[in-house]
Amino acid sequence: MQLYNTMRAEERAELIDQAGKQRLTLSFYAYAKIEDPKKFRDDLFLAWNPLDVLGRIYVAHEGINAQLSLPADYFYEFKDTIEQYDFMKGIRLNVAREQDDHSFLKLTIKVRHKIVADGLDDASFDATNKGIHLKAKEFNQLLEEPNTIVVDFRNHYESEIGHFKGAITPDVDTFRESLPIIEEQLKDFKEDKNLLMYCTGGIRCEKASAFFKHKGFKNVYQLEGGIIEYARQIEQEGLQSKFIGKNFVFDHRLGERITNDIVSQCHQCGEPCDNHTNCVNDGCHLLFIQCDECQEKMENCCSVECQEVIHLPLAEQVKLRRGIQKGNMIFKKGKSDALKFKHSGELSDVSLATVEKPKPIRERIKQKKVLVGKAEHYYTKAQVGLFLVENQELKTGDKILISGPTTGNQELVLETMFINGKENTTAKPGDKLTFAVPFRIRLSDKLFKIMSY
Repeated sequence: MQLYNTMRAEERAELIDQAGKQRLTLSFYAYAKIEDPKKFRDDLFLAWNPLDVLGRIYVAHEGINAQLSLPADYFYEFKDTIEQYDFMKGIRLNVAREQDDHSFLKLTIKVRHKIVADGLDDASFDATNKGIHLKAKEFNQLLEEPNTIVVDFRNHYESEIGHFKGAITPDVDTFRESLPIIEEQLKDFKEDKNLLMYCTGGIRCEKASAFFKHKGFKNVYQLEGGIIEYARQIEQEGLQSKFIGKNFVFDHRLGERITNDIVSQCHQCGEPCDNHTNCVNDGCHLLFIQCDECQEKMENCCSVECQEVIHLPLAEQVKLRRGIQKGNMIFKKGKSDALKFKHSGELSDVSLATVEKPKPIRERIKQKKVLVGKAEHYYTKAQVGLFLVENQELKTGDKILISGPTTGNQELVLETMFINGKENTTAKPGDKLTFAVPFRIRLSDKLFKIMSY
């Protein structure tokens, strides 16, 4: 009986691409009394694995916290699996505003002591005595009142790329660090101020609001469903967004845009940018903000030192890493002196630049991508990409997508192409295809044809 993921991420990505099915990224949480978390975990795996559910899920005696993706075709079957449990009947599923088929590439369900590491002794206070939940319109109204204090209960790397205007944004690496800091900072406002709190999907505020009420704060409110649900409601109801920038998310996307404002800078050159990357050096993996130009120049590295390391022989790189405790470094939160434009703590509400607002999800779902081939080489000086065509025909005028973990998703229209070294209008499986690409491609990149429904 298989109870664990057995496929490499690269293999899973290939299968997703070949399937060509629209996937949904969503999240949910529930506090509930679970007698046997291990059995609960195994039951979920057996129910979700056949539905091709992928994600990162934590279960504990106190409940479940899940971020995952699944084929859109299986949405209702998935819903049936969770509504078999009374505490998840009618549960709110926060569907991502920006969909990415590669948001998760493994199904990982772990049993934890808590579903969120808060460092609190739950027996010392009533965790069910929570703050008042507010919808987007109510949240906006309370923000306008002069006796309101709004607090971001996320970490520094989350709030840096987007936050509510005027919010207190603690310079912390973890949720548990923020609780005593905020309590000390607001100790003189327990009686007369509205304490308005928010986080990504609401789960951190569920516990924080009860903790602050226990500590004597009289007027405690929390954003229902967090930033994810807030974004859905303001779009649906035509409300003004008091949140500015991007909402950080804990999957391959690393963020989804709420407004077209850029409020942060590339940590290396200072240009307006809010795209996170992980240092490609396996001995580092620092999470930082990097623009396209610096990504090209620094080869996805956070520093010159890391850039030098990635060009060493693999055996020497492994030797350098030996004895270093890496842990879960994909979200390593440490700050580096090499990053001159990193900001945390007190953040500005000023927009440094704007980006074109992305199309609504319902428009993007009308498109289907079909895997055509893979990258073979990139001629830097000529800015020409070489691809091996494997599955489908391509013709001039076709809309294509080049996609990869570093390249992201880049759409182009084929205007002129060369087949096996000669200009032609049609490429067939087995052909070597070259055409102009105004950005660097990698060997991990895939070539897709975009089909309209």
